[in-house]
Amino acid sequence: MRLSAPSSTELYAASSMAITSSGSSAGGVRALAKTPPRRDHKAGSKHARRLLVEAAWHYRRPPRVSHELSVRQRGQHPLVIEIAWRAQRRLYQRWQTLEQQRGKRNTIVAVAVARELAAFCWEVATLEA
Repeated sequence: MRLSAPSSTELYAASSMAITSSGSSAGGVRALAKTPPRRDHKAGSKHARRLLVEAAWHYRRPPRVSHELSVRQRGQHPLVIEIAWRAQRRLYQRWQTLEQQRGKRNTIVAVAVARELAAFCWEVATLEA
């Protein structure tokens, strides 16, 4: 199964929760030399941002389904469980890439992972039953 990046609609959800970068760039290069570096802005719900970043720290560890998690998943829609498992794998992979291969600080990685976590949350929230 392919680990796909969040769609534009899902990224809009991340934007509304204020965990997207505020600068603009094209292909990783700043559009104008005078444009400041991209930083995450702090508009929107502080509570939602805090919860997402706090949850993002759990993706440092390899994905697994513990006994407690399997009990909580009983009776849940199979598509929701599949999305959750896809999120676990992608966000762990993202954490490892940013931390080990790109040398980012853990706090920066946590915010980046929280942004993608918001997109997965939006995907689950907008499922058609």
